[in-house]
Amino acid sequence: MGFIWSLIIGGILGWLASLIVGRDIPGGVIGNIIAGFIGAWLGSLILGEWGPEMGGFFIIPALIGAIVLILIVSFIMKSMRQT
Repeated sequence: MGFIWSLIIGGILGWLASLIVGRDIPGGVIGNIIAGFIGAWLGSLILGEWGPEMGGFFIIPALIGAIVLILIVSFIMKSMRQT
């Protein structure tokens, strides 16, 4: 049950990050889950583990990490389309 809860929270964090940034991550729901997981990892590396925790994720660093990840991925995708 803990893994399913982590998938749900990762998906919500990725979705919220895409709403804040105003760009979508490729892959739809799966992309949002991946962005949430990788964003949680990036956020904990950059900002540490602080703030409220839910589903094994520290919400604030994970959300910031997911935002950064979406910005990086959208920049890379945009530059690949231009070439």
